[in-house]
Amino acid sequence: MVERHRAAGRDFQAAGVRSFVREEGEGEPVVCLHGLPASCFLYRKVIRELANRGVRGLAFDLPGLGLAERPPDFDYSWSGLGRFCVAAVDALGLERFDLVVHDIGGPVGFELAAAMPERIVSLTLLNTVVEVDRFRRPWSMEPFAIRGLGELSLALLPRPAFRRLMRMQGIANQQAVADDELDTYFDLLKRDDGGRAFLRIMRGFERTPEKRRLYESVLRDVPYPIQVVWGELDPALKQSVHGEQARLAAGLDLIHALPARHFLQEDQAPAVAGHIAALAGRGRG
Repeated sequence: MVERHRAAGRDFQAAGVRSFVREEGEGEPVVCLHGLPASCFLYRKVIRELANRGVRGLAFDLPGLGLAERPPDFDYSWSGLGRFCVAAVDALGLERFDLVVHDIGGPVGFELAAAMPERIVSLTLLNTVVEVDRFRRPWSMEPFAIRGLGELSLALLPRPAFRRLMRMQGIANQQAVADDELDTYFDLLKRDDGGRAFLRIMRGFERTPEKRRLYESVLRDVPYPIQVVWGELDPALKQSVHGEQARLAAGLDLIHALPARHFLQEDQAPAVAGHIAALAGRGRG
């Protein structure tokens, strides 16, 4: 399935790094940023649904993940990944765009929005983190942040265990995702370097008060509309904690809650795309 995924997109260069983008549709661009342990493969259903709603959905791989290059000397912090995203939207010729963020794609996307707020048309938050200085990794991901243990855990992680973890943490409707799709996540995570770049990203979290203030600044008193769409059954980033933090930071009255876990793009793609497209229309209205 990795080759089928590759055939559905194309390579591009940004900031000296080769990456990979999937896109569908002919309308105004909507940039969808993934987190961990994912890649642009996560958004394959959402960008198709966005295309059906008259907008152009795009998702590209962050360095170190998916089909992107994994340079050993790259800055895999949120700041470094954010700078790559700035270069990527320029390389893809995107003047103004709607932005969708998920998981650590939230902090990375906030870096992007802080760098070019005048080019953001709307911002949709999906199960992400805003109060980064208070964030603690979920139990399922914490081992990968520990040197030695992370390498051992990743090397010994079998496909069936990875599938079970993805289903338990990420998928509410188990019928919506086949085993070979989950195996694709696994293959795209490990690829040529065995997942070493993924481990560097896990260890590059910038959980500081300064970053929290920066990320909150792109969510309040900004010229673009914002919404929070949440998989309300997420056991890792709970709506009652992280969803409420996002809602309060953005000054919103409500969260658009969906019956999903962490990877709501998999089993709630039509609903996710519907909310994104509706806000994109407001931002351009």
